[in-house]
Amino acid sequence: MIISAGIIRNFFNNFDIIKYPLIVGILLSITASILGVVLVLKRYSMIGDGLSHVSFGVYAVAIGLGMNVSIIVVIPLVVLAAYILLRIGESKKMKSDAAIGVFSSSALAIGYIVASVRHGGFTTDINSLMFGSIVFANKSDFIVMLITAIIVIGTFILLYHRIFAVTFDESFAKATGDHTRLFNVLFASLTAITIVIGMRIMGTLLISSIIIFPALSSMQVFRKFRNVIFSSAIISVVSFLVSFFVFTDLPFGASVVLVNLIIFIIYLTIGKLTNHYAKQ
Repeated sequence: MIISAGIIRNFFNNFDIIKYPLIVGILLSITASILGVVLVLKRYSMIGDGLSHVSFGVYAVAIGLGMNVSIIVVIPLVVLAAYILLRIGESKKMKSDAAIGVFSSSALAIGYIVASVRHGGFTTDINSLMFGSIVFANKSDFIVMLITAIIVIGTFILLYHRIFAVTFDESFAKATGDHTRLFNVLFASLTAITIVIGMRIMGTLLISSIIIFPALSSMQVFRKFRNVIFSSAIISVVSFLVSFFVFTDLPFGASVVLVNLIIFIIYLTIGKLTNHYAKQ
């Protein structure tokens, strides 16, 4: 499908309808990609998958009980889950990946069982939570996502060197006086908020992709931390816009993942060719 004058005209004619999905999607793409760089480098990227399952569990239980739960209620519960995951990951009794697996599978099972008992299986709402829908984005999502994006971008600008230290050598950063636990809690909380909103658009099963893919793609070509962050944000926004405007006939979340996968393959190829010629 090629973007034509008709598509551009329809965009302006329907802007009032698509403005919140479009803006929320762009803010989500930027925020998730920036946080994703830190999470991937700290080998904690699958926290997105775990928190999305927790978020699904909360929503599914609410749907099963006939309750109308807003993101204002869901966000604190998912932030609490993120904090618990961090604390468990810091202990020696259970590794972080095991903790994420326990949380994600338990939340998914409980949510689906409650919804199934009350409704006898998948409902339209449950199916949308699993696979997402861009039309879910509304004014409340926009306000929360805007505040989250401002906090994330502002934090990286003001505390760039400390974030760099905590990301690459947490022990050294702690020894120099940085409050590493506070940084970890902050990143986990911002990730939780991003996941709650992003899950409604991308779906429980696909939301972790917009955290992982842009960072991994950028790391194939760039080596400097700053360049990886900028590249990840650009890749994420481009993937969203291509899916939003071009692949309009495909499921939105799946098309975002597909575009990210194509970009990853391109960047992987560029990285391998660059390293090959650099060694000659």
